[in-house]
Amino acid sequence: MNTPKIQMVDLVTQYQKIKPEIDQAIHRVLDSGQFILGKEVGEFEAAAASYLGVKHAVGCASGTDALQVAMMALGVGVGDEVITTPFTFVATTETIVLLGARPVYVDIDPNTFNIDPSKIEAAITKRTKAILPVHLYGQPADMDPIVGVASKHGIPIIEDAAQAMGAEYKGRKVGGIGTLGCISFFPSKNLGAFGDAGMVVTNDAALAERVRMIIVHGSKKRYYHEIIGVNSRLDTLQAAILSVKLKHLEEWHEARRRAAQVYNTLFAEADLATPYEAPYVRHVFHQYTVRLKKRDAVIQRLAEKKIPHAIYYPIPLHLQEAYRHVGPPRGSFPVTDRAADEVLSLPMHTELTRDQQEYVAAAVREALGEPVSSLSSL
Repeated sequence: MNTPKIQMVDLVTQYQKIKPEIDQAIHRVLDSGQFILGKEVGEFEAAAASYLGVKHAVGCASGTDALQVAMMALGVGVGDEVITTPFTFVATTETIVLLGARPVYVDIDPNTFNIDPSKIEAAITKRTKAILPVHLYGQPADMDPIVGVASKHGIPIIEDAAQAMGAEYKGRKVGGIGTLGCISFFPSKNLGAFGDAGMVVTNDAALAERVRMIIVHGSKKRYYHEIIGVNSRLDTLQAAILSVKLKHLEEWHEARRRAAQVYNTLFAEADLATPYEAPYVRHVFHQYTVRLKKRDAVIQRLAEKKIPHAIYYPIPLHLQEAYRHVGPPRGSFPVTDRAADEVLSLPMHTELTRDQQEYVAAAVREALGEPVSSLSSL
């Protein structure tokens, strides 16, 4: 087998395929000179709201900002608690702590890696200000029971859909199921900008207006500041780029889903667990993450073959040095601990070829001591 050049995410090839559209959009902004809150921002917000099936979409500077702004809109502050998962990117906890609140962690489902809804109610206290499920790797959390317990206790839900733009739960796109949804357009995301960008979505008009105020220093009218805010506007250039890419998103989702099926076939009978897709969701495979007990051996072989790979995430949030003071001790979340020891993400993007995937699978199976000669016939 020839040695193909493989990338974790191939943004350059993706850009080359739509280069005329992207370049035209960029030059339209450059020619206008409207780099801050130009008309492209509103156009992208409207297109994103329509795509997600929500009433309001507000662009902001990053997915991390989206989480902070959403919590600020709900009044999360000092002494409050936010229930979330310890198995996700640091921004989820970071933004809670920055606002003076405390993250209250709930262990994850071993199949989906998302928050276990059956454990949420026991974590609720009189200080609980929000429930923050994460749709990890592009697979939606099980939202019905989460909505049920939130409604029972009158607690708002903030969906962290940073990795799941366009993923579906029982026919509904995530982000608009809870009170507020937060999305990241970091370049490597399924819908990625050419820099940092994010969005907050909601069906609540009052919350949408509050979010719009917060992202421009807490004001409706320039130099008149009614509430505490931040500077987190979506850049006009990024909005223009995202508008172009949004038109291709469904095509790209299907490419990722096809690539995931190819991997599943190539790993059939291998000593690892391929990604689980819950029957009630449409997984969009931001990451293709397997579980395996011989992870170190596989990582070593992938490195030898110059195959990119990543562990999302090696240290759960409650054990991170910066956040140990707000988290319980090691051993508190056994499902999370095991996942952190076993997960490994393989190259996944819209430009993957069958040859590239066979090369990746061969390296993994070699490390596991399994036959690879018949991969091309699978």
